Amino acid sequence: MQEIVQKYYGETLTGTHDLQTNACCTDASLPNFVKPLMARVHDDVLMRYYGCGLVLPELLEGLTILDLGCGAGRDVYVLSQLVGEKGQVIGVDMTEEQLAVARQHKKYHQKTFGHKRSNVLFLHGYIERLDELKLADASVDIIVSNCAINLAPDKPAVLREAFRVLKPGSELYFSDVYSDRRIPVELIHDPVLYGECLSGALYWNDFLQLSRKHGFTDPRLVDDRPISIDNAELADKTGNIRFYSATYRLFKLHDLEPACEDHGQSVVYRGTIPHHRHVFRLDKHHFIETGKQFPVCGNTWRMLHDTRFKEHFDFYGDFDQHFGIFPGCGMGIPFVDATTGEQTSGCC
Repeated sequence: MQEIVQKYYGETLTGTHDLQTNACCTDASLPNFVKPLMARVHDDVLMRYYGCGLVLPELLEGLTILDLGCGAGRDVYVLSQLVGEKGQVIGVDMTEEQLAVARQHKKYHQKTFGHKRSNVLFLHGYIERLDELKLADASVDIIVSNCAINLAPDKPAVLREAFRVLKPGSELYFSDVYSDRRIPVELIHDPVLYGECLSGALYWNDFLQLSRKHGFTDPRLVDDRPISIDNAELADKTGNIRFYSATYRLFKLHDLEPACEDHGQSVVYRGTIPHHRHVFRLDKHHFIETGKQFPVCGNTWRMLHDTRFKEHFDFYGDFDQHFGIFPGCGMGIPFVDATTGEQTSGCC
């Protein structure tokens, strides 16, 4: 499968116009502060972008970020501007042709961004085998990935390695493709379906269980959208399988509980995170308005208190009391229904 992916992204695809589905195309509008950052990225890099979401978590200045499956480096160069000269962005990809484009324009971006030295590094390797790239334990502040994990044959290894290299209190923030059921074996071996980020997609519930198994106890859905397959031949092959592009954030926190437990806690957002003056959106179900007392479960409390977000919140309550499951936690498929456009389940 790795050879199939390398050929598809190194030879078959020459630009976004070669894609046969919208799985690897972001249709979400960019936040206003991102538009000038994107405008500074070289056109050759932009043309070779095949991501399925916007992977720009908050508060990045001075951090070390690892981009799994960085391709030609679009997200790396956007993140490069956000971490600044004191930060670093490391891109890993297995396709030499993609990395050649990314490396070709390092000097251009360094000059365009006004950096005295380049703060990006591109490594050729496999996202399942970060140990081979000498990436040390607990050495990375944030991992991002944009429509790449579904292309990895050994997804448990990706999550295991991600957990290893992340610092405590840090996170894996990534967009990928998921399905509403397990993909039949014959479709997994279809080179076009696999290259289009479809047949390598994880069944959503398998992904959640896999994340928990490898240390990410409480995966949080940030955004999602249904994927359309406009190619009639591919649509016929996939039949009734529904696919979704979704962004998740997975925190490396050792004290999270398996469920959203109510300890009577709350937070107040100070409105101090850049570009998020009026509201902070932790995930799809936590829109925390500035200055408003916001009830949270114990896990959400820790995601804000035991991470880089702490100084931007006031915290109330502790873990001395327990009031049962936090109201609103659901166990169904978390994505928007492709036919009705409605959320199928929710969480606190």
